[in-house]
Amino acid sequence: MTKKIISAFFVTVIAFIAVSVYAADYELLNVSYDPTRELYEQFNKSFAKYYKAKTGNNVKIKQSHGGSGKQARAVFEGLEADVVTLALAYDIDNIVEKGKLLSADWQKKLPDNSTPYTSTIVFLVRKGNPKQIKTWDDLLKPGVEVIAAHPKTSGVARWSYLAGWGYILQKELGDLKKLKDPAYAKEVEAAQKKALAYTTELYKHVPVLDSGARGSTQTFVQREIGDVLLNWENEAFLAIREYGKDKYEIVVPPVSILAEPPVAIVDKVVDKRGTRKIADAYLNYLYSDEGQELAAKNFYRPRNAKILKKYAKNFTNVNLFTIDEVFGGWKAAHTKHFADGGVFDQISERK
Repeated sequence: MTKKIISAFFVTVIAFIAVSVYAADYELLNVSYDPTRELYEQFNKSFAKYYKAKTGNNVKIKQSHGGSGKQARAVFEGLEADVVTLALAYDIDNIVEKGKLLSADWQKKLPDNSTPYTSTIVFLVRKGNPKQIKTWDDLLKPGVEVIAAHPKTSGVARWSYLAGWGYILQKELGDLKKLKDPAYAKEVEAAQKKALAYTTELYKHVPVLDSGARGSTQTFVQREIGDVLLNWENEAFLAIREYGKDKYEIVVPPVSILAEPPVAIVDKVVDKRGTRKIADAYLNYLYSDEGQELAAKNFYRPRNAKILKKYAKNFTNVNLFTIDEVFGGWKAAHTKHFADGGVFDQISERK
């Protein structure tokens, strides 16, 4: 009888150890862009708790942050990300094209084109707004220094560049639908020339091009360079929360771009590591009520209309245009503006 009890005890202990080891063996790597550190620090804890309660298993999520373009390059050059949560769709398309790590239809696998939250581009100015910067036109005032990130490496830099360009098109055309109407071809051509002239002049006002959004924030708030910072709406809010309303304020231009930072599973990595099921749960949790609440609390605009309404006081109404309606999507925008020899390179040479 004693031997049976001892034997049963050891079987129980061995089973417990086996379950414990199994439960502790899950790990994900989320490769993300600069300003999501605070969001995913909170989100990862929430997801781990949720996943433990649902499955009994533990999961540890590691994070990697940097300029979105640089992060995409790291992944297709070998950084084994289970999931990517980047600043724009082109960067994930780049992983598809150059790394062959996920399918070309990745954006159809989650709701809202795989963008669980949105943002836009705003201006962060010093308290009192001494240069009276209110619109995109004001960035070209004599003596105004604009701090922005580098469009070759940073997602927010590309969104910012396109936001200014699109603003000029809307200002000149009145109705952006004219862009696709052949009857307005000459008017559109003239508007595009105005946008090029505006953007060329804008970058003459930029003394520093940092590699990413967070670096630009540090240049503006810690190094105290510049009169206005072009950055994500959420990054501007975080700067004020960290450094104080007595030092900075946010100016939301009346017209800006709808920024849609997407997320995706890196198929070849999760299949190799056996983490697809967890990675899928992780990204879907971004669409849950808790995930949407955390996005809103970190000043991203949630997709959930009810939760967006709950946090409406944080988000100024703004006339937002999309990259598809103005630029024909990210592939076309990148080829024209950001590829080697594109418009941005030409602008840089003129500086």
